[in-house]
This record gives sequence, C-alpha cells and structure tokens, in this order.
Amino acid sequence: MGMMKEFREFAVKGNVIDLAVGVIIGAAFGKIVDSVVGDLIMPVVGAIIGKIDFSNLFVVLGAVPPGTANTLDALKKAGVPVLAYGSFITVVINFAILAFIIFMMVKQINRLKAEAPPPPAPAPAAPSEEVQLLRDIRDSLKK
Repeated sequence: MGMMKEFREFAVKGNVIDLAVGVIIGAAFGKIVDSVVGDLIMPVVGAIIGKIDFSNLFVVLGAVPPGTANTLDALKKAGVPVLAYGSFITVVINFAILAFIIFMMVKQINRLKAEAPPPPAPAPAAPSEEVQLLRDIRDSLKK
C-alpha cells in the first residue's frame, strides 16, 4: 500500500504533469517539423542538387529475388536487407531543424528573463521611537 501512495504522490507532482504535457506537445511539434522537412525543404534541396528524393536513397545488402522492383518499399517488403541512408539524412535534417528551433526558443526565453527588472530594494525602515530618542540623547551629550 505504501508504494501506491508514493507513486500517486510522484505522479501528481507538477513536474511529472509538466513533462507529460511537454512530451505530447513535442510529438505534435515533431510532426510539424517532419512536414516542413519532407514537404518544403527536401524538395528545394533535391531541386538544387538535381531532383534527388532522399527517402529513396539506399544500398541493397542482400540478394534481390527475381521480379522485385528496385524501390525501397518493394525491397523491404521482400525482406531484402537494405541500408536506407536517405531516410537517415532526412531524420538528421529534421533533428537539426528541431534543435535549432528549440535553441532559438530557449535563447528568447533567457533574454526575456534577463530583461525583467530586478525588484526594487525595500526602503530602510524608519528607526523606532526609542532609537530616535537615544540618538537625540547621544547628540545632546556630544554638545
């Protein structure tokens, strides 16, 4: 019973819930980045390099059964070992873009935190009546 109570306290802590929300948003954001890379960036890069479709760049590592088309999907369905380095290139570009976007977000957040003015220092409290009376006595004795 004690372990369940500990787990409940752990799971309800704000950090765990914040982490879960972050993972969900991150997964959705990852899909957006995949689309940006696959639908916007890769076609432009492919046009510059010579209309290369990175997703179909691969090296066949085994024997190809007769009648199998020489496409990545067909070879994978036929069970032929394939080194799909084009997919890896796409994933690396996705990661680089995502990392850059996160870097820019953290940089902006840190800049906003740095711009927040420090809270004003509290004004020194006026001395109590007894302290003021003692100071007056001291000053009159100096005369």
